[in-house]
Amino acid sequence: MPRLAILAGQGALPLKIAAAHRQAVFAHFEGMEVPPPGNEVVQVSYERFGEMFDSLRQAGVTEVVFAGSLTRPTLNPTNFDPKMMQLAPCFMQVMKGGDDGLLRAVISAFEQEGLVVRGAHELVAGLTAEPGLLAGPQPADADHVDAARARSILTALGPLDVGQGAVVADGQALGVETAQGTDAMLRFVAETSDRLRQRARGVLVKAPKPGQDLRIDMPAIGPATITAAAAAGLAGIVINAGEVLLIDRDTTLRTAEKAGLFLLAQAP
Repeated sequence: MPRLAILAGQGALPLKIAAAHRQAVFAHFEGMEVPPPGNEVVQVSYERFGEMFDSLRQAGVTEVVFAGSLTRPTLNPTNFDPKMMQLAPCFMQVMKGGDDGLLRAVISAFEQEGLVVRGAHELVAGLTAEPGLLAGPQPADADHVDAARARSILTALGPLDVGQGAVVADGQALGVETAQGTDAMLRFVAETSDRLRQRARGVLVKAPKPGQDLRIDMPAIGPATITAAAAAGLAGIVINAGEVLLIDRDTTLRTAEKAGLFLLAQAP
């Protein structure tokens, strides 16, 4: 019978999956401030992949899910175990590029150990949205035009492995998500002068990069995203239906309604 391991990053998502899968193993990374749930917990390290694989096998794990925010670790080669020494040249090479290459290499390492990599959206119902208006007022025609422009920016930047979000107001790009993340981009947009914005409100589009493996690092929004978008003066947010995680869905939708922002899910 398959047994799941939750490779836990920061945020609420790992705990949400653990609550839905009580028999799952909760893999807690060294240095991560993630409160362990009631599930069986194993301690793992980025620097000792061999020990990690051994611990998962001993626990009867056959499937894994990466959940929550994972930042690039600082690695000390003197702490590497033999398996990590084998994997390190590939990891170090792809770390010079964007996140997608590194994540694909990590997925490959787990699959080579015979582990099936699952997506969080496959394991918990309601984490993504069907197409339609989820909250707030109907977007204006100008909002649809801005959203289309933001999508074209993300599509153009996709091959460069840059970001999963962009903000456009009155056809003008006000922000593109980089390694600092969505919240940092929205703070930057909030600081943009009215003179540059021409008093236009603008739209945030969140979508995966073209060809992105959605089993890992799927784009996500939550209540904090809504609050930051409202502080930035945006009219609303457009997400890809089925391809963006809604963290704490009910609170996210209520926050959007209260802020008067639209939240629209569009078919990819």
